[in-house]
Amino acid sequence: MRDPSPTLNQTTEPYRWRWLILTAMIVAEIMDLLDASIVNVAGPDLEKFLKAGSVGLQWVIGGYALTLGAGLVLGGRLGDRHGRRRMFLIGLAAFAATSLLCAAAPNIESLIAFRLLQGAAGAMLLPQGLGLLRENFSGPELTKVFAIFGPVLGLGGIIGPVLGGFLIEADFLGLGWRSVFLINLPIGIAALTVAAKFVPKKPGDRTVQVDMTGAALVMISCALLVLPLNQGQENGWPLWTWLSMAASIIGFALFALQQRHTTAAGREPLVTPGLLHKPAFTVGLGGIALFFGGLIGTQLVLTLFLQIGQHFTAGEAGLGNLPLAVGTAIGGAVSGAFLADKIGRKVLQIGPLVQLAGTALLWFELDGLDAASFSIGNIAPGVALAGIGAGMVIAALFSFILAAVDDDEIGSASGVLSAVQAVGGSIGVAVFGSVFFAQAKTGAFTSGLHHALTVQACLLILFLAITFLLPKKARPEDEQHGTTPEATADGSGTKQHLTV
Repeated sequence: MRDPSPTLNQTTEPYRWRWLILTAMIVAEIMDLLDASIVNVAGPDLEKFLKAGSVGLQWVIGGYALTLGAGLVLGGRLGDRHGRRRMFLIGLAAFAATSLLCAAAPNIESLIAFRLLQGAAGAMLLPQGLGLLRENFSGPELTKVFAIFGPVLGLGGIIGPVLGGFLIEADFLGLGWRSVFLINLPIGIAALTVAAKFVPKKPGDRTVQVDMTGAALVMISCALLVLPLNQGQENGWPLWTWLSMAASIIGFALFALQQRHTTAAGREPLVTPGLLHKPAFTVGLGGIALFFGGLIGTQLVLTLFLQIGQHFTAGEAGLGNLPLAVGTAIGGAVSGAFLADKIGRKVLQIGPLVQLAGTALLWFELDGLDAASFSIGNIAPGVALAGIGAGMVIAALFSFILAAVDDDEIGSASGVLSAVQAVGGSIGVAVFGSVFFAQAKTGAFTSGLHHALTVQACLLILFLAITFLLPKKARPEDEQHGTTPEATADGSGTKQHLTV
């Protein structure tokens, strides 16, 4: 049989094995989504077997998102230069290998280190997916691909905590929490086998320059921000935590200046500098960070409340996330199907108002909580309502921010948005985790969740204010995915890296 992975034949005939490429891309994306949420239910087991305290747990969950977000844009540029197929295979192999290392971790320190490496592997892997799909699909088929791609990714986010809880509770072969990482091995090997055999070979563009100085500035600045947020509560917020956060702000400012200097010198920057001159886009970055930081942080605290405060098993806590997941799916379906097109930017204002109503309802549900007879049904209405509001925003947010950028900036812009989303999630884990554990240490678990809901309400109000500065209409779907002739295809993609 002829080798099905030759150099891509530039003819009008579509590539024979292109639908297997879609399969491999979806599997790889689901691996990432699982790892962003599957560990949420492993907290008590990590504390029991690895002596992970609150800070250790925050690093295991948030550290992955940190290195993922900090490296996403760099990963896209490496794909441009060295070829997306090559970087996809390298990233996928590294992701599977670091998953095995996480499963074998003997202590919490090594697990955190391996999670950071796993996030870096994800940053090399994920930006290649949509670029490869754009290379192998076109026209109506590409529209069909994204129609399949989106819902499947949403499902991956929903099943993460549920699958994690099932694996831990089933305790296959006595593996316990280690199975939430080992699940990546068969998935990763299958995807690697399919991709190596069926993804066409296409060389990268060696003339593409990779701005390693800019990448280093981003990574250092992100670390300087997240490190004190994770450690501050435990250490009593000493002076170094404030100095570190101040240094991170200086680092991001230096990055913006360095990008302008790089462009002025005739070299290729990591981020298209024109983006930073667009107020709607820069404000949108803040909106992305606020929204996803609050969403992911609240989900984590809810899971901790169920497991630590109400003594739910990992499986029960996983199922306890279903009202949020179902609500998010409903809100996303309503927003994506007709609301965003019909009422424009207002969907981004109705969404947080619905979330605020759900947050308030959850607050009062907790206020009358009877710990002895507590069940997930006691808080399901508030959680589901908040999920509906979140889904309305998730379905539309990226397209409204991308409407503020030019066609030739879409690739760079969407890569930056995805990176800010991931880093925002990491910050949310640190902030909400600290707020919850500050109360939980004294056994005031309900108070800890109340405090977290207060923070969430503040973030939603700030996000609501920001929405008035976004464009009134979203960018058309085909332009979001970079399928217009003028759009770039730098491999950064426009995937909304959501965790629900």
